[in-house]
Amino acid sequence: MTDDPTLDELARLARRLADAAAAVTLPRFRAADLAAEDKGAAGLFDPVTAADREAEAAIREILARERPEDAILGEEHVAQAGRSGLTWVVDPIDGTRAFISGLPVWGTLIALDDGARGIIGIVDQPFTGERFVGLNRADGGRAVLEHRGIARPIATRAGRDLAEATLFTTAPELFTAPERAGFEAMRGAARLTRYGTDCYAYALLAMGHVDLVIEAGLKAYDIAAPKALIEAAGGIVTGWRGEDCRCGGRVVAAAHPALHAQALAILGQVEPG
Repeated sequence: MTDDPTLDELARLARRLADAAAAVTLPRFRAADLAAEDKGAAGLFDPVTAADREAEAAIREILARERPEDAILGEEHVAQAGRSGLTWVVDPIDGTRAFISGLPVWGTLIALDDGARGIIGIVDQPFTGERFVGLNRADGGRAVLEHRGIARPIATRAGRDLAEATLFTTAPELFTAPERAGFEAMRGAARLTRYGTDCYAYALLAMGHVDLVIEAGLKAYDIAAPKALIEAAGGIVTGWRGEDCRCGGRVVAAAHPALHAQALAILGQVEPG
């Protein structure tokens, strides 16, 4: 376990990584000449832009200089092995579809994993100026929203069961047929369902405005930072059968354990595979 003084130092570095990414992404957001390539398969549009690649390169440049012993796992460049036992997991633009559409629900995701769990999780939205930071210390987690020079504590909300819950997912078409059936069962049980907010939905859950986020087909760089953030804020994030989801896959994020158990009771019936 990383000691707390070291964790504070690493968190300051993580904020600098977010700043470096924002210096690349923000000038490109809503730019008239923004171009996107399609790296998707089977007819699913999966865009990538120069901003994605250059923002991750900016992050890696800092880490290469200041933390050369750490491993790096990112979406746009080859994974880098390390020797320190720490791994930075980064997604320079989570929500590139939103980014190229001018919708400010994309974000830069930065996580630090110590081999057992995520100890730092940042969801950074530079256009709105919101930075959600979660630190998981040895004695518990703490999450804050940093906005316009002010940091205020945030926490998931408790006390709501599934019938009262607000549920988010990015897009129903990203589920397979069995997964879609599980999601529809959840949608029918929840009070309100909303779509299309990518990583921002996880930030809203950490802040206490959303109760559940359900996704599938995620990679480690999609979920590492949101998971660490939500856990620091008091929530719980696992796979659909309660398994560790730091490497991605099917994910359910819940505001509190009782709601998480209700979700697993439904989602756990979905066929594996």
